Amino acid sequence: MRYLILCAAASASAAMAAAPAAVPAIDAALPAKPPIIPVEDLAQQPFLSGLLLSPNGEKLLARMNKGGKTKLGIHTLAPGGRTELLDIAEKSDLRWYRWAGNNRILISIGQTVPYFGVEAYSTRLLSLDLVTRKLELVGRKARSLEGDDLLHVSPDGATVLLSIQKTIYDYPSVFRVNLADFSMTEVVRQRSDVWEWYADKDGVVRAGIGFGARNWTMVYRTSAADPFKRVGRADYDDEGASLELLNFGRGSDEGYVLSNKETGRFALHKYNFVTREIGEKVFESKTNDLTGFSTSDDGLALRSVWYTDDRDRVEWFDARLKGWQAAIDKAISKNENWIVSRSADDRAMLVWTGSSDNPGSYYLFKPNEGRMMIVGRINERLRPADLTPTRYITYRARDGLDIPAYVTFPKGRAQNSLPLVILPHGGPYDVRDTPGFNPEVQMLANRGYVVLQPNFRGSGGYGKEFYTKGEGQWGRAMQDDLDDGMDWLVKTGKVDPKRVCIVGSSYGGYAALWGATRNPERYRCAASWAGISDLGRQLKYQLNFAISRRYRKDWRQTVLGQDKFDAKTVSPLFAVDRLSVPLLIAHGEDDQTVPFKQSQLYVDALARARKPHEFLAIPGEGHSFSETASLIKWLSALEAFLAKHNPAY
Repeated sequence: MRYLILCAAASASAAMAAAPAAVPAIDAALPAKPPIIPVEDLAQQPFLSGLLLSPNGEKLLARMNKGGKTKLGIHTLAPGGRTELLDIAEKSDLRWYRWAGNNRILISIGQTVPYFGVEAYSTRLLSLDLVTRKLELVGRKARSLEGDDLLHVSPDGATVLLSIQKTIYDYPSVFRVNLADFSMTEVVRQRSDVWEWYADKDGVVRAGIGFGARNWTMVYRTSAADPFKRVGRADYDDEGASLELLNFGRGSDEGYVLSNKETGRFALHKYNFVTREIGEKVFESKTNDLTGFSTSDDGLALRSVWYTDDRDRVEWFDARLKGWQAAIDKAISKNENWIVSRSADDRAMLVWTGSSDNPGSYYLFKPNEGRMMIVGRINERLRPADLTPTRYITYRARDGLDIPAYVTFPKGRAQNSLPLVILPHGGPYDVRDTPGFNPEVQMLANRGYVVLQPNFRGSGGYGKEFYTKGEGQWGRAMQDDLDDGMDWLVKTGKVDPKRVCIVGSSYGGYAALWGATRNPERYRCAASWAGISDLGRQLKYQLNFAISRRYRKDWRQTVLGQDKFDAKTVSPLFAVDRLSVPLLIAHGEDDQTVPFKQSQLYVDALARARKPHEFLAIPGEGHSFSETASLIKWLSALEAFLAKHNPAY
């Protein structure tokens, strides 16, 4: 087993004595052209992901790739420890998992099912006892719409609090479930003004939030003996209305929230749940939203916050953890390094380290012993030296808005008059690209293309103003941002304007199709995975899935904006006659996010109009790539399509 040794010093912040081998120096003028990396190597699903230590630090859970399929792995960390791979539910999604004590695992699964004539996504919670090996359903035996909303797990793993929504027509109730016999006791009955329940660290349901057509409400109580009282009501447009990630202090009405009241960016504030007063600002990023925080076990002391600016960052308030983070960062300075899981006593920690040109590795960190032991690499087939780093840039849109983006230049090529692939992200709202490892980006750069990933207006993490500038801008200003990124690169001389294609997935697939339709003079070709062709149809579909959530109200407003423009005017399906460039359309036949019919209708229209296109349908695949074979098919098809219509050399 390989070790990274920390200097034997009393301080946790002591530097590591042995860091990974340095990357050899490369001629800055023109690095050597890397070898062609096989698609099969790039497409490998992460060997390890989502690692979680057991409370005693003796076992870990992980998603593990076996034979191109993702399974739940349980690994014993002792020398000679074995790994067990589990197939939990073949026809369901493995959503999340967590420990409940040292010998029990809670597992969330989901599946699309018919509900009263409509399709809905149903979730369930399972319990796996590692001693008896019994897999049991937690909650209602009959299927529920939402059966995995876990509010609390007792420290000994004996009981859980579970919020259950029976059907799309019911409000959620909260049950305490005994994991020894799976008996259920209702502790909070459903209310017509609450869609989401929140519990404190002691397992007491303290608050509920409801989402109406025009406003949200909050009910609250200090203790289990108190009745719930409505303590707040606010319109969605109120400046102080946006709160995220409620956290309650033990025995206190004070806690923490993320609020965007002051600057439009989410910052961490103290909060009084009785008066609904946002208090002292504890931490903020000057440029970006905070995306999360953690507290001590009693909820009273702040432990960490995290956010993304040009890269993912964490700020520790716990002195010991801050010192350990500093030691890790000093030893592995080239990578991003995250403490992703800890034992209950902090004697063992899991650390992920990686970068845009390094898929990453997981290490077991023993602070008291001053060493890190490698657990596994995410992709053993790839060499970081053959991969290409991604850079953070900004460019100015035509209306003056600064657009953050990431650009990846191919190694071994002079940076002038290069072919470009614009790669817009999915979502599109409250989603953003980050500079992490991306197999699609690396394949394109390895084949000789510049890759531009714009975080166009509406993308998440940049504050309220940036987000709202994307409302109602499908196919309009959001599309302009992509074109403006192309123009910026052309002006630098690094990109040839006659050698540009646009490629994307989900919303990015829509943007690719619409870009080729709206501005065919700009693009030599376009490729879409799971893209939307009929915005109106997708809007109706989204409303069916979000029927019990605030976003049901928000979705139409966000997509169509104030002027409620006709969605057909920005839908590729209704503008096939304008196409003049070749298209690659690909879709998983089991996609429950963007239905397969979106691509099928579009391909049928292309065939009738005799427009040049290729169509790749993948049976059994969903919205993303659940199997290695599916990603291989997509990357191979994309590689061949680009080589034909926009060759890099």
